[in-house]
Amino acid sequence: MLTEPAKPLLRALAGEALSPPPWWLMRQAGRYLPEYRKVRARAHDFVELCLTPELAAELTLQPIRRYAMDGAILFSDILMLPYALGQKLAFHEGEGPVLERIEDPAGVARLDPGRIASALDPVFETARRVRGALDPRTTLIGFAGAPWTVATYMVEGGGSRDFRRVKSWAYRDPQAFDALVDLLAEATIEYLTGQIEAGVEVVQLFDSWAGILPEPAFVRWVIEPTRRIVAALKRRFANYPVIGFPRGAGALHERYLHETGVDGIGIDTAVPPGYAQRTLQPHGTVQGNLDPVLLIVGGPALEEAMRGLRRTLGRGPYIFNLGHGVLPETPPENVQTLACLLAEPTDDA
Repeated sequence: MLTEPAKPLLRALAGEALSPPPWWLMRQAGRYLPEYRKVRARAHDFVELCLTPELAAELTLQPIRRYAMDGAILFSDILMLPYALGQKLAFHEGEGPVLERIEDPAGVARLDPGRIASALDPVFETARRVRGALDPRTTLIGFAGAPWTVATYMVEGGGSRDFRRVKSWAYRDPQAFDALVDLLAEATIEYLTGQIEAGVEVVQLFDSWAGILPEPAFVRWVIEPTRRIVAALKRRFANYPVIGFPRGAGALHERYLHETGVDGIGIDTAVPPGYAQRTLQPHGTVQGNLDPVLLIVGGPALEEAMRGLRRTLGRGPYIFNLGHGVLPETPPENVQTLACLLAEPTDDA
């Protein structure tokens, strides 16, 4: 699939240092926008919202219309994949996702990868609609949850404080747990392939719970499946850019970047920008890592932090983003302020 190298976000992922840096925000389509809340009210539930192309495309485009980010990320959710595999999923207001737990090999055997193409075709249709509506300089971003993170939700039955169920299964019977991770890796390859064929130009793998694992388990269930996914996509789509986001990985960010084959690495708020500049940026594009709370606070604190990130990371290949997603309490005018600040030329490159 041919991409357009003039797009700033793709140029950054190809290794260019740009000033101003390209930018987008994780969870940039969300409850902080009044227009989002109006569209959200039109769907019966969150699953329906993600699987209605008309609504999902509109939500994808809303922040682009307001702020002209360099990247438009598809409106969807990482749990659409287990839903497509046949796992029961619901989103309860104030509780987050609730899934019918998978606890053993019999649960894994009930999952059906053959459902992916049909169940997730609405996501692909959303991609086609958005790609046709975007400005030529805006990059369409697809995504999936990485296998370890998706597995945590599938085994825990939702969010968790201690991840006791998933870690107990993984440690007690690693071969059986491998079967779930392997299935998810292959399913993710097919899911992202469908997104790419529908028009997305870069994909991001969200590994939100990568940081809860010690190094041996991190290598086995974070690095290795990610490496397989990246390698498969690059075989199918030559030079296709992939961003990895191993949240909480700490000192393992460097190993993740070297061993997975990703082109860019998202860093969370806890990663020192100086560390990222010294150890990560020489080997790939860095993306991040403004504290989302600063977007709530705004004012001098936001401006100082943004300029600090540009001074530290802007001299190398860099995509400005948050260290996690936009919070619902964020004033929309603060995102507009950020957009204006980012557009200003500086000596960061």
